[in-house]
Amino acid sequence: MNKLVLKRNEDRRIKQGHLWVFSNEIEKIVQSEESGVQNGGLIEINDYRDNYIATGFYNANSLITARVLTSRKEFDLSALLEQKLLASFNFRKTIYPDRNSFRMVFSESDFLPGLIIDKYNNIFVLQVYSFGMERNIDLIVKILKEKFSAENIFTKNEEYFRQIEGLPVEDKIYSGKIESEIIDDGNVKYKIDFESSHKTGFYFDQCDNREFAGKFCKGKAVLDCFCNSGGFGLHAAKNGAHTVTFVDSSKHELENARSNFTLNGFSCDSEFVNSDLFDFLEKCVELKRKFDVVIIDPPAFAKNKKSLSKAIKGYEKLNRLAMEVVNNNGLLFTSSCSYHLKENQFIELINSAAIKAGKQIQLFHFNNASKDHPVLPSMEETVYLKFAAIKVM
Repeated sequence: MNKLVLKRNEDRRIKQGHLWVFSNEIEKIVQSEESGVQNGGLIEINDYRDNYIATGFYNANSLITARVLTSRKEFDLSALLEQKLLASFNFRKTIYPDRNSFRMVFSESDFLPGLIIDKYNNIFVLQVYSFGMERNIDLIVKILKEKFSAENIFTKNEEYFRQIEGLPVEDKIYSGKIESEIIDDGNVKYKIDFESSHKTGFYFDQCDNREFAGKFCKGKAVLDCFCNSGGFGLHAAKNGAHTVTFVDSSKHELENARSNFTLNGFSCDSEFVNSDLFDFLEKCVELKRKFDVVIIDPPAFAKNKKSLSKAIKGYEKLNRLAMEVVNNNGLLFTSSCSYHLKENQFIELINSAAIKAGKQIQLFHFNNASKDHPVLPSMEETVYLKFAAIKVM
């Protein structure tokens, strides 16, 4: 097999469980006499003394030149992929035994680098962000059909991640067709329109946090900002909220939220507002309109390190405005899905927002993504979502 040899001391991260080899860490690449190394092909990863460490997918197009797949030198790729997919599925059924829809595979966190699979009943939506997974996609589809009774299998990729891997920006239907589906997260039902929805169709990463926040909403006036398909507000209604106000800048997503509210048969007072969230909150401050519970779940403001400083200012302003519309002793549930914004920075900007709003706050709960988004302690890159529950006084 082809192999790459790491520079001295560059093996430490890999031996500690990190799964990426960067181009500047490589001393040399040794190609086999039978065939040269190809993008998406398997390559052995050796330390500077030429001792075997792991095997991974190779990609000369990317700064991540190799993504670790296994530390076993001898293996059958088909059997290995099947074993990893089954292990990922079985783990989800352990933590969510009564659910049929969840994130089944979370890329590196499930030791399947560059592959995301969201399961919607018998619909499997893929995101493929490594050359190696792209090269073996037919094998993955075959396993999904044979072992998971998959009916509809298709991709909903994000352009950015495909481009940095040097992969064509395209989506494919591998089996069946694209059609809408009704799912539930264990408590609330949602109709998923895959043709027009964001990401793979639904944000599974906030499921646990929606359930948590909903428990504090009985009899309360609730504001769901950046409501998308309505997740947080729907859980508030499920738990007996007095009123729920859904706000989103997208008319389409707002209609999804309204449709899901009706789908679940909720009867509490509800309002659906199509507005920029900063404008809406500023208007509430001006009119002295208050809520008992405010939930903000914005999109990623920091797409890269360069935009982080500006993003922090945006998050701080958003949280300040949110605190100004929370009733005294009310609750704020606030999130950030920007990977480049670290947890300590998130807590700091929340505190700064409280000072500027003239509020005292207590942080009583902090979480990351739902349990179907596991984290590798050896890879900080697998942590991105931050969720904080705040009492505002």
